[in-house]
Amino acid sequence: MPVASIGLSNGRHAADEEARAEVDVLNSRLEKTTQLTKKIQACLGRLEATGKSVRDVAGPLNGETKNLQILGNNINAVLASIEKLRQPVDSKNDEEAIIRMGPDKAGLSSYLASIKRLNKALSDMKASNLRSTQQTVADLQRLVKTGNTQLENSFDKILRSETPRSVEPLHYITKDKPFPTLSQDKIARLGLMNSYITGVHRASGVETSSPVAAMYIDVRGQYMANSLVNLAQASTNTAKKKDPNAIYRAGTNGIGTYAQAMEGLFVAEYDNICNLFMREDWAPVFMATCASSLVELSRTLRELNTHIKAHINTDCYLAYEIVEIISSLSNNLESRTGELKSSLAASLKPVRETAKSSLAELLEDTKRKVTSLQTLPMDGAPIPVVSETMQRLQSMVDFLRPISSIMISLGDGGWKTSSSSAAAAAASSTGAAATSGDAAAIPSLASFDVGADGKEIFAHYCTDTIEALMATLDARARMLLAQRKPAIGVFIANSVCIIERMIANSSELGPLLREQQRLQTVLDGFRKKATALYTDTCKDISIHLFDVIHTNRGRGERPTSGQGAVDSSAILKGLSSKDKDKIKDKYTAFNSAFEDMVTRHKQYSMEREVRQMFARDMQSLIEPLYNRFWDRYHEIDKGKGKYVKYDKSGIAAVFLSLY
Repeated sequence: MPVASIGLSNGRHAADEEARAEVDVLNSRLEKTTQLTKKIQACLGRLEATGKSVRDVAGPLNGETKNLQILGNNINAVLASIEKLRQPVDSKNDEEAIIRMGPDKAGLSSYLASIKRLNKALSDMKASNLRSTQQTVADLQRLVKTGNTQLENSFDKILRSETPRSVEPLHYITKDKPFPTLSQDKIARLGLMNSYITGVHRASGVETSSPVAAMYIDVRGQYMANSLVNLAQASTNTAKKKDPNAIYRAGTNGIGTYAQAMEGLFVAEYDNICNLFMREDWAPVFMATCASSLVELSRTLRELNTHIKAHINTDCYLAYEIVEIISSLSNNLESRTGELKSSLAASLKPVRETAKSSLAELLEDTKRKVTSLQTLPMDGAPIPVVSETMQRLQSMVDFLRPISSIMISLGDGGWKTSSSSAAAAAASSTGAAATSGDAAAIPSLASFDVGADGKEIFAHYCTDTIEALMATLDARARMLLAQRKPAIGVFIANSVCIIERMIANSSELGPLLREQQRLQTVLDGFRKKATALYTDTCKDISIHLFDVIHTNRGRGERPTSGQGAVDSSAILKGLSSKDKDKIKDKYTAFNSAFEDMVTRHKQYSMEREVRQMFARDMQSLIEPLYNRFWDRYHEIDKGKGKYVKYDKSGIAAVFLSLY
């Protein structure tokens, strides 16, 4: 065998031997591991058996330990509760001493703290529900009740000591001083009492107002009512005038001062309430405190309303003034307190309704006054109802603000709806034709126009009043002065003149009515009627100045009027004796009728403007005709004046004397 082969064989043998040796080592270690595993398993088995024995023994011990722990905790809680229960019992005598002293001697803060501690202790003892503490609970309840009662009594005492029976409102009004309020230190004490007592009251679940609120309402409400009672009586007393027929003048009734005092007292009281009570109590306490004063106000306004309705023609202006004053009071209190608007509106309602109805009533009363007349002045003199009606309208302007609000609520023409039936009856009794002012108005959306102008509506009311007055006067005059047309004309013209003059002279009524085109149309219409009636006589006079003379054509044509100078002598030469006699008769008849007209014109009772107007109208109708007639025939009596009594300048002078 070669040497190389032998060496290779020996190397392989050595490697195998080495591998077998390693396997033997591994097998030996595996056998030891198996033996160790068996030993560990045996130990684990023994350990599990031992643990089971321990659990069997320790389990009951653990449960007992927990029970003991619970028992210990319960014992500690009971001891703590007993300690808490012993505390109020131990301190009851101390708290009782404070309660017996009262809030004044003990001090309000200490007193309130004591009551709160008693309430806390009482609450805890009630929660424990132990029989052994029932007597203590009863004692604590008695102490708490006593404490609350003393606190309420102290509140009442302080409030009454700070509240006079009444004050004199005029003292504060005339000196422009604010009405008195509760002092700040008393407000602070009363506020603390109120806060506690109200809290206890609400916690009890009772729905009525708290005792302190009731006390406050009673004491302060009576104080305000007592302070205002004299002014309420003065308001009704000043409504009674010495002369029942005197027109009411603004500010002569005490209602303005009454309302001013009420506002001052109410505002001061609202400040007290806001400083003393909680926010949610302000409104109910304030309204309840003011209730008795508002009841007195309602009673006063009802009495005034009864008086106004009984004297509507003279005292309707008081109704307008009351509407303005109470409305202003309501608005002022609404802005300051946010309350009482509805209450004041309810109190004002009767007077406001009377004020609204007075507009139609006054219109109808004007017609009744005229239709009730049994005679009219034969000289055409104006009657008082004309100036009285205009004075009434002028007086209403003094109350234009409340009247404007009333007019807006009525709507334009709203006064016609309530007066239409009465107007129809008046027209039927007088035989007068219905005018536009008598027609019934149908309510429309315009009546509720929030942008309506109250002054403009009032101007329309004035126009309706004047139109109704003139229509009724015209109808009555035609009935009572049926055969005296000139007297009717004078009467109507005088009435128109007085109306226009009073409008022009009124600084307030004038601007309202001057631009009323319908009013001017109405007055112009009646003025034309008056002129036509008065100048009707001129027609009869003018007849004497018309000539229907036939001249002898052989002696030349009759000159045409207006063509150059007229030769009276030439014209007369062309007339026959019979025609000349007719001319003489015409002059004689004219002179008699003219002089009679002049005499009657001077006898009529005319306003200056009316006399001038009628004189001018007569002159314009007669003078041109007379001048023409004179030009043609004045030579009929050769200037002797037997027939021709007036030349042109003479008749012009007569007319001038009529102005």
